[in-house]
Amino acid sequence: MSEQEKTPAKDNPYAQFHVVKKGETLSKIAEEHYGDKMLYPKIFNANRDVLADPDKIKPGQKLLIP
Repeated sequence: MSEQEKTPAKDNPYAQFHVVKKGETLSKIAEEHYGDKMLYPKIFNANRDVLADPDKIKPGQKLLIP
């Protein structure tokens, strides 16, 4: 297991964050960061502490991009 795998994502100094803008969806954010909108579950799973439903994100939310 690498050091990065041992470090929780939120404690990773290389982690990126994205602040949700009006009209955005997790799939749009995934496409922007990964080039593939189908990777939105990766973002949802990393943010389960602030998101209860992948279809209900709000402008201003700060999401971890793993």
